Amino acid sequence: QVQLVESGGELVQVGGSLRLSCRASGRTFDRVTIGWFRQAPGKERELVAAISWAEDTYYLDSAKGRFTLSRDDGKNTVYLQMNKLEPEDTAVYYCAGRRSVNWSKLRSQYDYWGQGTQVTVSS
Repeated sequence: QVQLVESGGELVQVGGSLRLSCRASGRTFDRVTIGWFRQAPGKERELVAAISWAEDTYYLDSAKGRFTLSRDDGKNTVYLQMNKLEPEDTAVYYCAGRRSVNWSKLRSQYDYWGQGTQVTVSS
């Protein structure tokens, strides 16, 4: 079992930056692929970015060039650096873990979930 805890969400102005953290505890973290999902009010939860334990990455088109993933297996933590934030980035961001070397866009393919952290981008 893996427990995931997100942190770093807050209110920020347009064009600002945030770094979200996803810290894991429990079983071996270095064999878990991590995805960051987000869900805005009235919208479906979508995969924003993912990083496998082989460090293969995925980014949503709107996140490319603005968001960057990194993982520190020694600290059991994955980071999502978000720059040039836009109002459309406002959502609850969830960290999810998958016992596979491959990432997936499907929520159902993830075995572990954090409680979420709110990101609000104000114009």
